[in-house]
Amino acid sequence: MEKLVYLLEDDDGIADLVKCTLQLGDVECRTFGTVKAFEDASAERLPSIAVLDIMLPDGNGLDVLTRMKRRHPEVYCIMLSALGKESDKVTGLNLGADDYIAKPFGILEFSAKIAAVFRRIKKSPTTLSAGEVVMDLEKMTVTLKGEEVSLSGKEFKLLRYSLENPDKVLTRDELLSNVWGYEGGETRTIDNYVSHLRKLGFNYETVFGVGYKYKA
Repeated sequence: MEKLVYLLEDDDGIADLVKCTLQLGDVECRTFGTVKAFEDASAERLPSIAVLDIMLPDGNGLDVLTRMKRRHPEVYCIMLSALGKESDKVTGLNLGADDYIAKPFGILEFSAKIAAVFRRIKKSPTTLSAGEVVMDLEKMTVTLKGEEVSLSGKEFKLLRYSLENPDKVLTRDELLSNVWGYEGGETRTIDNYVSHLRKLGFNYETVFGVGYKYKA
């Protein structure tokens, strides 16, 4: 398991304190002062834990939370904000935050929370399986009938989402949002990816006019 934390925080003092404290516990921490920098980095490499401020120079951390949870629900998200009223916390938690920490905060308690999350993540399943398909989420490998199949990053994400939702009708718009990360657009891309996965032996059923269903 990769111990990687992304911190979206525009206060350099807080960012440096959190980064140094986590590194003492052998946790890799990358800090970002803007929404754009955070989301660009997340597109290249996902963290295990995302810690998000709310009031940022180029956006709102709650919007970042919503997009992250829609696209990558497995990422553990903690809000870290000066907005500490009960209503603020309820809003964040209702939008999908796994925890909400109000500033000012105790750095030792914060570090202990991060360590506890990693202990829970370590106990979580690291593989998905359906029928004769086995997906290793840590190594990002897939085997079909005992043979390893080479997939691109996007093919892996599409297949993972399908395995997590077996026998459910997945609309093209849903796949665009949860796998490609954007709303609306050209759905032919999805058809091409599904067609290629079928050729590799994965069992996708077409639901005409709607989307696809993965048959385990």
